[in-house]
Amino acid sequence: MGDGGDVADGPRETDPRRIRSLAVTTEDVVTALEANERRGRGAVLRVTPPFAGRMRARLHLDGAEGAYDGDVRPVHLSPDRLVRDAPPFPTVDETGDELRASDEAYTADRHRERHAKAVDAWRRAVRGRLVGGVTLDTPDGPHEVDVRYLG
Repeated sequence: MGDGGDVADGPRETDPRRIRSLAVTTEDVVTALEANERRGRGAVLRVTPPFAGRMRARLHLDGAEGAYDGDVRPVHLSPDRLVRDAPPFPTVDETGDELRASDEAYTADRHRERHAKAVDAWRRAVRGRLVGGVTLDTPDGPHEVDVRYLG
């Protein structure tokens, strides 16, 4: 049979090892990573069954879903696994300390502006460090897939 529809020919649509490549928006990766860094939100990129060769991973909060019917579960992928050597997220305290150590006079407006710029620079750095492949954890062991970024 064709694309994994028959057990003899390969994994069935309930088997995440069927996945060859994931498509995910760059914005979803950055947003999920930022949510986890800022607030420990448990943001993941979720791939939902039925599984096929090419799949889409979407932003999701881990644990926000209801119960699943049957044994098939979505694949949850931590966003940090899609970023090579993610830079540390800038904290408000760090940007405040940097401003106070500079020649500029400290004001709340300057602090907000400097922090917004630091977060924008962090987002750009993350976008520049996205990986081209990732290992999925499946019930039958690790499975390598390619990753393609949208946007």
